[in-house]
Amino acid sequence: MSATTQRLLARVPIRVRWRDLDAYNHVNNSSYLTYLEEARLVWLAGIEGEWKSAESSPVLAASQLDFREQIEWPAELVVEIRCEKLGNSSLTLVHRITSADGTRLHCDASVVMVWINPASGRPRPLPESVRAACA
Repeated sequence: MSATTQRLLARVPIRVRWRDLDAYNHVNNSSYLTYLEEARLVWLAGIEGEWKSAESSPVLAASQLDFREQIEWPAELVVEIRCEKLGNSSLTLVHRITSADGTRLHCDASVVMVWINPASGRPRPLPESVRAACA
């Protein structure tokens, strides 16, 4: 399923900070992961119902980023999130980092999140609230 046919879960504005820059005066590659994380947390916080608890919490199991165009400061960005795949204890989210007006694609990415029991480290079923938010 392509990103254009997947339901948009969130569109989160991100402002580039001076500290995000590297010695080449553009956003360091590690900051892209932070932008994705910030957007996911905004999305998760907006879900109706519990998405984490003492017995079940998400961890990032994998990430894949494809850099398309560098980001310079100052910049206003948007991170879009869509669900590509729902599993029993995991989900795959696809992201796009674009300019605020959507005319420039800076990065597309996918991440796999797995819900685990923090005490045991063993997988737990996806919370129903997360499953419903992705449906």
